[in-house]
Amino acid sequence: MRVTVQGDKVVKLYGDPDHPTTGGALCTKVSRYAERTEHAERVLKPLKRVGPKGAGEFVEVSWDEALDDIAARLSEIARRDPQAIVPYSYAGTMGMVQGEGMAARFFNKLGASRLDRTICSSAGGDALLATYGGKVGMHVEHFAESRLIVIWGSNSITSNLHFWPIALAAKRAGATLVCIDPRRTETAEKCHVHLALTPGSDGALALAVMHELIVNDWLDHDYIARHVDGWDGLRERALQWAPERAAVECGLAVDQIRDFARLYGTTKPAGIRLNYGMQRVRGGGNAARLVALLPCLTGAWRHRAGGMLLSASGWLKDFRNPGFDHPGLLAGRDPRTVNMVTIGDDLQRQTGETMPDGRVFGPRIEALIVYNSNPVAVAPDSRRVAAGFRREDLFTVVLEHFLTDTADHADYVLPATTQLEHWDVHGSYGHTTIVINEPALTPRGQSRSNAAIFRALAQRMGFTEPCFRDDDETLARQAFKGPVSFEELREVGWARLPLPEAPFADGGFPTPSGKARCDAPGIGLPDHVPPYESVRSAPELAKRFPLAMISPPARNFLNSTFVNVKSLRAIEHEPILEIAADDAAARGIADGDIVRVFNDRGDYRCAARVSARARPGVVHGLGVWWRKYGLDGTNVNELTHQKLTDLGRAPSFYDCLVEVERAQAAA
Repeated sequence: MRVTVQGDKVVKLYGDPDHPTTGGALCTKVSRYAERTEHAERVLKPLKRVGPKGAGEFVEVSWDEALDDIAARLSEIARRDPQAIVPYSYAGTMGMVQGEGMAARFFNKLGASRLDRTICSSAGGDALLATYGGKVGMHVEHFAESRLIVIWGSNSITSNLHFWPIALAAKRAGATLVCIDPRRTETAEKCHVHLALTPGSDGALALAVMHELIVNDWLDHDYIARHVDGWDGLRERALQWAPERAAVECGLAVDQIRDFARLYGTTKPAGIRLNYGMQRVRGGGNAARLVALLPCLTGAWRHRAGGMLLSASGWLKDFRNPGFDHPGLLAGRDPRTVNMVTIGDDLQRQTGETMPDGRVFGPRIEALIVYNSNPVAVAPDSRRVAAGFRREDLFTVVLEHFLTDTADHADYVLPATTQLEHWDVHGSYGHTTIVINEPALTPRGQSRSNAAIFRALAQRMGFTEPCFRDDDETLARQAFKGPVSFEELREVGWARLPLPEAPFADGGFPTPSGKARCDAPGIGLPDHVPPYESVRSAPELAKRFPLAMISPPARNFLNSTFVNVKSLRAIEHEPILEIAADDAAARGIADGDIVRVFNDRGDYRCAARVSARARPGVVHGLGVWWRKYGLDGTNVNELTHQKLTDLGRAPSFYDCLVEVERAQAAA
């Protein structure tokens, strides 16, 4: 991203035209980033709560008063047990400086609980680790040369914009595009083939494709023999998944599966752009493993335009500074880990309570430090989350730009800088360059960077180690150990990682053997794992709640980040539920009616959109709206649950049964 500034005001904000992936374009959301930075409702001074939790009632205080009180409260808790203090953060910024750089040092020194940061991608990430040995894949720009592109679990036009022009270039050159997604997304509409499978059935589809590869001998036997471990066992399992069996599980026609398998097995080079939508169900990790093995069976990796891309972040491993977070500050301590997905339950657990998995819960959570996240809106089972945040004995500090749903529950809200106001360096999971973020504006009001806030807290808590004196530019210099110098990175703005063009043409996966693994140590062979909640896997539950619900992002929001930008919220207009015409008619629902969506966890009112985007039996609660903008102060996560995926301890957002009823006619 490039910014033109005159007099400390942004006059132009645009994509870097020289960057190989950005190519001068920004998505609709980020193109409004200056509007977000200058937003009239931005928090610009430290705030202290004076009203009840959740009411959003605060008074302005000085930085000294806020930091002194916070440090005193944390020190008091830490004297009893520092594990009672929990950080909560994710991807509000994904930079190494304002993400976990100074914050990680602070919490390591404190000995606070660790946070299992699993809310987005860890099921798929662990699947890649099990299969390839790392979160690695093909170069995104090489999809332009693919003859077949499979877009699996991704609405590229909405959430992977910079991939879409590459896919279009391949399409213009004669490539076939296939979209696999329960929803008829904007992307699916523009592909040659759309497979609208039922949520959570991706593993069954992948096994059926393997079945067809085997029986039609569309396998690359040489590549399998030299570069794949454990194929014999998986081959036996795949032969049990004829298209007829998978069709029942997936809600697809048998011929749809056979035709797709033929297309994949006979078209070279074929690239799969897998994304995280398909792994937000109980069996998401196993499904991602199965999809990741498909290019190994056909030898697609032999071509630079063949293979798969889910995440390329693992390529950064050799270039990160391994001591950046200063893990030695733990001094031999091994704090407990709290999973961010189950924060709704964990905030209400008592010390020594036995958890569902048999583990004993550590000390009761007494303090939360939230940064780069809005858990009251984005975490599953949000009724439980909000109840936990309303605990009067919970001390909560939120670093934020705005009074989000989470900030409304804080004891202190500390004003943080935006991307336009601070230093950072970024890797990527969608391409293979590293990027520098230099401040374009002076910080608005009294806002401070995340790193500066944790640096100030460390000083007040008596942390004297030299690493707590590193300023933000120093942190940016320390984050990477290569492949270019910091000065070279500043000069260009980005640097390409030195990687092979066809990284696994001759094997060389980052596993101990150098081979892709079907039978991963400690995990075994992948299989289709049915959802917790579906008509087939939970028939008794489905009698009461017969509709599967997924909650993909609204096109103009990035999770909850841009919900309060008025120009973007005006495009989305209001929270909606997409429902198929047959399902709506059976319930007396007309387009625009206010509906009540409900299950045993809660209910949620929003406007119905009778839409061809929804297949029968599946509804779409587009998110993630702030709860305060909902009709009843709730959002779609009122309905989702806290159960974890098969791998990666991740959320199962799209593994959810509901019922829908008409609440009132359209306004």
